[in-house]
Amino acid sequence: MMKTKTAGRTARASTEKLGIFGGTFDPIHLGHLIVASHVREVMHLDRIIFVPASTPPHKRDNEISPGDKRFAMIRAAVKDDPLAAASRIELDRGGVSYTIDTIRALKAIHPGAQLSLLIGMDNLIDFRSWKAPEAILEEATVIVMTRPGYEAGSGEKTLLRYVELCEVPFIGIASRDIRRRVANGKSIRYLVPEAVERYIQKNGLYRQHRGV
Repeated sequence: MMKTKTAGRTARASTEKLGIFGGTFDPIHLGHLIVASHVREVMHLDRIIFVPASTPPHKRDNEISPGDKRFAMIRAAVKDDPLAAASRIELDRGGVSYTIDTIRALKAIHPGAQLSLLIGMDNLIDFRSWKAPEAILEEATVIVMTRPGYEAGSGEKTLLRYVELCEVPFIGIASRDIRRRVANGKSIRYLVPEAVERYIQKNGLYRQHRGV
């Protein structure tokens, strides 16, 4: 078991069931945290590890905040939650953040742990275009987060045999909307944890709207 909130790099035997939740998290918000907690409970996972991407493969042209700041916000958001952690593994690796590389690196850090990858139904649509999708399915359980009333299209139905579905509550919060609100001088209270709101204010994040 890890002794700190931040996922470390020292390999140690583990029998944990770990959920991997990747994304830009620019910023992390209450929707991310609520959904992650829901999946952890429903799918009987021990912990969720939030992994901010260095350079997302499908968002290379989008400007995102520096990784250190995004990581700091995640760490602030989960610091009081023993069932969640933040990992710098993709930020420290740098370059384009490929999921299969992250899975293999986390397996080396947590030998014996059962890894589950959390993705949204929108990610499943593009899953075949990911790097080594077959290897991802072999090396981790893929948990697809669905939404009430949302059905997989014909292109995804063949993949449904290889993943586990978890219906999650719809939380109408988006990081881009939070960035817009900050840029327009509007409140983001109740959209992000208080610690994240303080970090954004202290560091002057999102004061200029990027349009993404």
